[in-house]
Amino acid sequence: MTETPRKTIPIAAEPATEAVGGGLFSLYASHEKIYPRSVKGRFANLRWAAVWFTQILFYGLPWLNWNERQAVLFDLGARKFHLFGVVLWPQDFIYLAGLLVIAALSLFFFTAVAGRLWCGYACPQTVYTEIFMWVERRIEGDRVAQMKLDASPWGARKLGLKSAKHSAWILMSLFTGFTFIGYFAPIRELFSQILALQLGPWQVFWGLFYSFATWGNAGFMREQVCKYMCPYARFQGAMFDKDTMIVTYDGQRGEPRGSRPRKADPASLGLGSCIDCTLCVQVCPTGIDIRDGQQYECIGCAACIDVCDDVMDRMGYARGLVRYATQRAIDRGLDGKSMLRRVFRPRVIVYAVILLGLTTALIGSLATRNPLRVDLIRDRNTLARVVEDGNIENTYRIHFMNAAERPLQLEVRAEGLPGLSLSGSSSFDVDAASNRAVAISLRTAADAAAPGSHKVRIIITDRTDPALSRTETTTFLLPR
Repeated sequence: MTETPRKTIPIAAEPATEAVGGGLFSLYASHEKIYPRSVKGRFANLRWAAVWFTQILFYGLPWLNWNERQAVLFDLGARKFHLFGVVLWPQDFIYLAGLLVIAALSLFFFTAVAGRLWCGYACPQTVYTEIFMWVERRIEGDRVAQMKLDASPWGARKLGLKSAKHSAWILMSLFTGFTFIGYFAPIRELFSQILALQLGPWQVFWGLFYSFATWGNAGFMREQVCKYMCPYARFQGAMFDKDTMIVTYDGQRGEPRGSRPRKADPASLGLGSCIDCTLCVQVCPTGIDIRDGQQYECIGCAACIDVCDDVMDRMGYARGLVRYATQRAIDRGLDGKSMLRRVFRPRVIVYAVILLGLTTALIGSLATRNPLRVDLIRDRNTLARVVEDGNIENTYRIHFMNAAERPLQLEVRAEGLPGLSLSGSSSFDVDAASNRAVAISLRTAADAAAPGSHKVRIIITDRTDPALSRTETTTFLLPR
């Protein structure tokens, strides 16, 4: 019996193509650079206000002092975080978890109310892209000048402009990377180490890595990060509903679109308010046409609203052809008050109540927490021993952690067995925002209780503030 040979299909590492009308065309389109047009207006002013606020906060916080130390410092080497007057240790991970939950709920809340506000105004990708584009416009010119420059052959002028732009970008990126490292290492010491060329390998790596990421993402990738890399763009649709305020084109008013003289009556021409100038596309940082409906690439920056309102003013039409509105308001022609009443719906109220409750609980817990932490460990090498006076001695190790901004003067005492006392010093000082490990010994008479293991309490109290205390339970062993 002859085996039928199997037909093999070669796999070529070439772009996928498809035959159409006897020819072939590629299914992959090369990326085309987007040249956003500059725009002025109320939302542009809000974006720049967000840029100034976030950057003053980011670049300024590491230089701010608090109690003769850096106000915000995530000291990984010492394994403690300084947040103004709060000192957090690894045992305080619950606060970080709470902060992340609050951040996630805030994202859900603001997205349910008004779409991608974070993306359009406060996301680092948006903020640094806005800054880098501002530098680009100052050096190369606006949209048309940039397009002409990129299309022109290389020469002295083009090389000079491109070099100046990238030099400015790189300097900004390096300063951003330096500031980022300044949150994890004292920034003043870091600055001195840079001047002396004494940076450690990890500081160099992370500083250059963050600088390169800033330069690449804000200078080159830009909208591609929002469209292809950011997961938020993918699952935002699950957070939207018909009562979410988003940047929307009013098709009922704008269609049919078409150009016309400025003084012409659009109704007599059978046209809507849209004059098809395409300026809303030219100002969009992701290159979409808002008139095609809601798209996941839209970051809600509202640049199209500003430019469209400007066009409406020039044409003598009412503003709001492109505006923040809900899909229900567009479909039903609801006025502003009716739309806002539906924005604050049960879903949003539930988010707000949970968010307020968690934030209040986190702040209250931080404000009332005990800054004294104690870890008590029994000495496993010597469970119990008989000392010179016939008493029984057990040894322990105490690790004090002071999360306060002042030194603690601690007094240690023990109770739980007759005659139980500390051998040696019972007073220990712990510096502000530091820790200290000490060894203590407890003694009692051999006949103080029956042989075996007995529960005892070790009480640690601050001498300057008796209300500040900790009680730890351990065992005391009396041998047979």
